[in-house]
Amino acid sequence: MKKTKQINVKQTLALARAFHLVYSCAKSCLLPFLTLYFRQLGLAPEMVGIIMGTKHLISLVWRPLASLLAKMYNKRRAVIIGSVVCSAVAALVVVLFPPVDLQTHINSCNGSSLRSTPSPMESHQKVSTADSWSTVAFPANRTSAAVGRTSQLPAVRANDTNSTTEFHPTTLASVKEKKSPRKRDAEDHKEEGQLDFLSSLKVMDVQHQLFFLVLIAVSGWELVAAPLEWTADDGLYDYLDFADASDRYSSAGVWPLLGAACGAGGAGLLVSRLNCLIIGRTSRSAVHFFCYAGVSALALPVAAFLPLYLNKQQGRVSRLLKAVELVRGSRRAALCAVTALLAGMTRSAVDNFLLWQMQDHGSTELHMGVSLSLAALSQAAFPLVAVRLTRLLGSGRVLALGAATLGSQCLYYSFLWGPWAVLPAQLMSCFSCGAFWWAVKVQSDDIATPGTERSVKRLYDVLSLDLGSALGSFAGGFAVRWCGPEWLFRGLAAAMMLWCICLPLLQCNAPRHYRINYSRLLAADTSEASDSESDQERDWLDEAMEDDGGNNNNYGRTLSR
Repeated sequence: MKKTKQINVKQTLALARAFHLVYSCAKSCLLPFLTLYFRQLGLAPEMVGIIMGTKHLISLVWRPLASLLAKMYNKRRAVIIGSVVCSAVAALVVVLFPPVDLQTHINSCNGSSLRSTPSPMESHQKVSTADSWSTVAFPANRTSAAVGRTSQLPAVRANDTNSTTEFHPTTLASVKEKKSPRKRDAEDHKEEGQLDFLSSLKVMDVQHQLFFLVLIAVSGWELVAAPLEWTADDGLYDYLDFADASDRYSSAGVWPLLGAACGAGGAGLLVSRLNCLIIGRTSRSAVHFFCYAGVSALALPVAAFLPLYLNKQQGRVSRLLKAVELVRGSRRAALCAVTALLAGMTRSAVDNFLLWQMQDHGSTELHMGVSLSLAALSQAAFPLVAVRLTRLLGSGRVLALGAATLGSQCLYYSFLWGPWAVLPAQLMSCFSCGAFWWAVKVQSDDIATPGTERSVKRLYDVLSLDLGSALGSFAGGFAVRWCGPEWLFRGLAAAMMLWCICLPLLQCNAPRHYRINYSRLLAADTSEASDSESDQERDWLDEAMEDDGGNNNNYGRTLSR
């Protein structure tokens, strides 16, 4: 007879919290500083936006698909361990790419300004070219060497100043005379196409070559890192659901936020203590990648011991379609989805270019790490006031409060004046991020039917963290290229404030759907049934006692006679 395995719920919850804490710490060591590292490499704002937007699009498509495949083939543990190892290795590949201009990189490390585009208030004081980011002062030897490596083909090298191309007219003419005019015309067009292709390779400078290399590396990195969180989350939830303890598990609790605070603050403090160049021409910003790889290695033994369970009776695709139908069927849920999309776009643009704005005002990695840690801790503190705030305002107004606070943060970011000036705005993350996700959770619970709670919540996560982040990255990169980060933040603030005015008006005309609490109904039915049974028993007993009393009285009267 096969023995049933005992499930230790407390140990499972401890391992789950440790995993989310360590892996969130690893991500926060690198991801908030990633766009700053791209800037120090010499990439333009629109290039950084394209790279980050592509990263979010890959996560949007590949994360649910990989998690579904891992469940179908029962390879969750292999996917988790392989994702941890391969993501740490893939992140280190980005460190191998040298900056476009080493001197500019050293100047940025020493605190020199790297303003991508002058603000309109400063345009009359500074004379800047239209391509202030696309044209970078490259060393001549590196440019020629890089272009030479890309165009070493046995064809003609056009417009080359370092070498001369020799033609042999007599030989070429004699060859062409032996061929028909149709073939000669075809070969002439073919040679012109080859010259155009080579000239396009020649035009591609070191900056664009670096852009394509970083784009390929980051895409590969995201492909191996994206399946990790959903796969581990599904395995842990199914395991606890098998033990009827799934209500005690939440992957979006306080532990990931604590890990994010530790990772961002620790990495910022460590990097700020180092010299600009640590090993040869390796920048100190590469330490963020090393920290990511090291802390991910600490998460590997925790991931190896995670208790996982495969529930084959649940269909994720059907639940996801059901979640889409539930959101579409409720006006308030649809408004919450639009708010999630707009908030994701805004938050993505802020995450990508806030550190650029801070660096322009003299902030170092220490200031950035402290500000990021303060924002995470502030968001983690929102559950302390969430219940009272929800009772006071309601979930709809809490959602509008979160969006309005996010717009106020963006407006504040556009007027920074010093290294520590960002700290008051980071304290507002308690209401911008914390209140927003709390309202999303309440809205998900209101419309979800039994078994679809996590699907509805994940739908909002995908809209905000993947689709919204991708759109915000693409748009934010070109906006910074055209008008600078200051006007980007002001535009985001205006858009969020305008939506906050429209949101309550639209919510007034939308009826709210309350979730039926079946456990309370069953408890109420049971209590009513027990009350009715006790009343019936009491009535029967009273009647019996009355009858008995009547008989006794009659018997007493008979005896007296």
